[in-house]
Amino acid sequence: MGHGSSGPRTAPPAPRGAVRQRVDRLVREVVKFGAVGGAGVLVNLLVFNLVRHTTDLQVVRASIIATVVAIVFNYLGFRYFTYRDRDKSGRTREMSLFLLFSAVGLVIENGVLYTATYGFGWDSPLQSNIFKFVGIGLGTLFRFWSYRTWVFRALPAREPVVRAESFPEHEQPAAVPAADGRPAPRPAGATRVGAARRP
Repeated sequence: MGHGSSGPRTAPPAPRGAVRQRVDRLVREVVKFGAVGGAGVLVNLLVFNLVRHTTDLQVVRASIIATVVAIVFNYLGFRYFTYRDRDKSGRTREMSLFLLFSAVGLVIENGVLYTATYGFGWDSPLQSNIFKFVGIGLGTLFRFWSYRTWVFRALPAREPVVRAESFPEHEQPAAVPAADGRPAPRPAGATRVGAARRP
């Protein structure tokens, strides 16, 4: 009496090579994101200090202007460098989500500066730049998660095509014996293996 398998079969663990490839892809993505993000930080800080020293705008307003300029710069860098291989089919959706998550990042970034400036009175040029930089860091962490998850979506993986297997034409299924022990008649056109064919 045969024993059937009990319980659901678990999928085999992912091969080590596949895990390594995923880690390598993530590392490359982080490096590219960091390159664009680092350049965006420089743009952000340069515009921030430029606006502060050439206008009479308040600190937070100058920071918001700098953040908006950096958002535009970052979008171009992410779309055409970091995530250039990602899905490009839904540009309207992509732009909408990018602006939404960028706005959340803007609130995080400038909320830190606002709290430091008006909550604690830390508004010297050095203190403003320090807390601007801290806010950029926190906003960048949020942007990295949201952009890679929702905005620049990965293309779906191509599933391998499974071909159905069939018996070759020259092979015939084995004959099943009848109830009385006599062999069942073979299908028309079937020949016995090793039997000589007569002309």
